[in-house]
Amino acid sequence: MKRLILMMTFLAFMSLNSVGVLASNTPSKYGVATSSDGELIAYSTSGRGETALIFIHGWSLDSRLWQNQLGYFSPQYQVITMDLAGHGNSSFNRKEYTMVAFANDIKAVVENEQLDSVILVGHSMAGGVIAEAAKLMPKKVKGIIGVDTSQNVALAFAQSDLEAMTKPFEEDFQKGMSVFVQGSLPKDVNTELLHWVTQDMASAPPAIAINQFRHYLGQYVSGKASQVYESVNVPVVLVNARLWPTNSEENKKHIKDYSIYYIEGSGHFPMLEKPNEFNTTLMEAVKSVK
Repeated sequence: MKRLILMMTFLAFMSLNSVGVLASNTPSKYGVATSSDGELIAYSTSGRGETALIFIHGWSLDSRLWQNQLGYFSPQYQVITMDLAGHGNSSFNRKEYTMVAFANDIKAVVENEQLDSVILVGHSMAGGVIAEAAKLMPKKVKGIIGVDTSQNVALAFAQSDLEAMTKPFEEDFQKGMSVFVQGSLPKDVNTELLHWVTQDMASAPPAIAINQFRHYLGQYVSGKASQVYESVNVPVVLVNARLWPTNSEENKKHIKDYSIYYIEGSGHFPMLEKPNEFNTTLMEAVKSVK
């Protein structure tokens, strides 16, 4: 019932001209791939092209995040959207939701579709995921594009910082998620967009979402957030907002081939907030990889 309510909310949101949503009638095929640990990974594919763009959502979201991109990119590329394990329509049986495990979810889809050339586009948490996937599939991944992510891959957290950031979600998951989303969007954001993103993220099973959150930020405690790039030899492009400053000088110390584009006036969800501008900028980023 909760999933049905969320879908109805999403469909209503998609019809709102006030948030600049792009209509898309792009036909899609649906598939299920089996990840390395047996998790079932749901995905959709549309369009065609020598290079596939695989869009990966961030923490506690799902593939619906990318609805505004399907119609724009599918005339030139094969476009794949997917739900990582523990999200959306994929299975929820994993004990530990690590970035490497998520990277194996992507690999499962790549192998299921028999792809040889892919560019990975990852939002937020998925910035670390696509870096791990590029390390995992060096011959197939031609470039990775992070969306409002990796603002400073060398940022160092103490374990106490991680505990402090996790505490609000452990004490009251719904309230913690509401505060998180509000802080991730501009104060003048469309209220329907704010409501949909909040409800979508807060609908996740709390224990699973918190496990993912701990592994995501745990990279910055262990140092793996920057170490992974030692094995990434493809272009790394960021398409970031300015809500949270990006330290490009620090990123360049760890990333061999680095570039960045900005979406002005956006919060953490530019693909929803400014879909037209985002699509144009993302296309530039994709072309820069090729």
